[in-house]
Amino acid sequence: MALVKFRRKRLLAQIAMFAAILGPGIITGSVDNDAGGITTYSVAGALYGYKLIWTLIPSFIVLIIIQEMNARMGIVTGKGLADLIRENAGVKITFFIFVGLLIADIGNTTTEFAGVAGSMEVFGISKYIAVPIVAFGIWILVVKGSYQSAEKIFLVFSVCLLTYIISALMGKPHWPEIGDSIIHPKLDMNSQSIALVIGLVGTTIAPWMQFYMQSSVIEKGLKMKNYKYVLLDIFIGCIATVVVAFFIIVACASTLHEKGIVIQEAKDAAMALKPLAGALAGAVYAFGLFIASIFSATILPLATAFYVCEAFGFEAGIDKKWKEAKEFYYLYTAIIVISALIILIPNAPLIAISLWSQVLNGMLLPVVLVCMILLINNKRIMGKHVNKPVNNIIGWSAVVILVALSAVLLFMPLIS
Repeated sequence: MALVKFRRKRLLAQIAMFAAILGPGIITGSVDNDAGGITTYSVAGALYGYKLIWTLIPSFIVLIIIQEMNARMGIVTGKGLADLIRENAGVKITFFIFVGLLIADIGNTTTEFAGVAGSMEVFGISKYIAVPIVAFGIWILVVKGSYQSAEKIFLVFSVCLLTYIISALMGKPHWPEIGDSIIHPKLDMNSQSIALVIGLVGTTIAPWMQFYMQSSVIEKGLKMKNYKYVLLDIFIGCIATVVVAFFIIVACASTLHEKGIVIQEAKDAAMALKPLAGALAGAVYAFGLFIASIFSATILPLATAFYVCEAFGFEAGIDKKWKEAKEFYYLYTAIIVISALIILIPNAPLIAISLWSQVLNGMLLPVVLVCMILLINNKRIMGKHVNKPVNNIIGWSAVVILVALSAVLLFMPLIS
């Protein structure tokens, strides 16, 4: 009896410990299914049906490996990825890397506000009302809130993204075809298909995620004694990322692709689902888009402000007051204001911004991965916690494949 009580007490203590650590992995994974991601997954499903679902499997494996590297670097060094890149690569290289990332992230944040505008238009609310209210709301959440309160809200948002499972099931997907596309992967060798694959990888494993993950581990004050719980948090987050992506592609493939309906953004998918899978399916899809857009419109500028300030030695953090981290809060505010204003411009090329920001993510990802792999294999920085061979093999393979796909995309117009 005493042994049973001891085991129960130990189990409850472990659950409590995991609950306290829970957050960085799940939030980082879930926020990856943002408006740009939903748009990319939706377009992939509508254009190619179930054909590109197989890309989620290698993306999932690489995502787990990369997120684990970030967490380990953050725990061991107590420094953010941007800080480590500046210290080891120098200010000039850091400047050029982060200019590219900043441009991509402004495009990504603009895409999030496009998601807010599009999802609210499905419910009959103008973007000129929805976007300013949401922009102000998320600004207040970060500037006036704390990391602990914001994290709780982010975890609720993460759960809400599972509504995409409902939309997909309402479309009555063909499971044998899905299984066949996974077992027998195919890729059409044309610019559109390759750009979409790079976009799928770039949105599933976005460059900014690596900086946010490492910063959030540090912000939470995690240590190596918490490592096994951190790994579980990462694994759950990666599973959630891929499950949501899978069901978004399935929802559009089983309805829009079968009817030959072409879409250009996630809002089109929500509107088109109504007559095909029912009004509820369209509403659920639009609701998921709205939640994902708010979620990511908060996290993306936050992550960008974190890593830019880290890279150039400025103070950063939600728990710091405005006067303690002025550069951090100014940059966060500027990204939100610029992105929201772009959305409010009549006839702004939102679709192009959305899709090409994901492609740019895919092209910048190898640069970030190279920096990460070199840093985490540096014994001076990591001591005995350097990478194992399998981590390096998967990491370098991802870099080679992404560089090869980017090269094909760039040179294909010259060949054809």
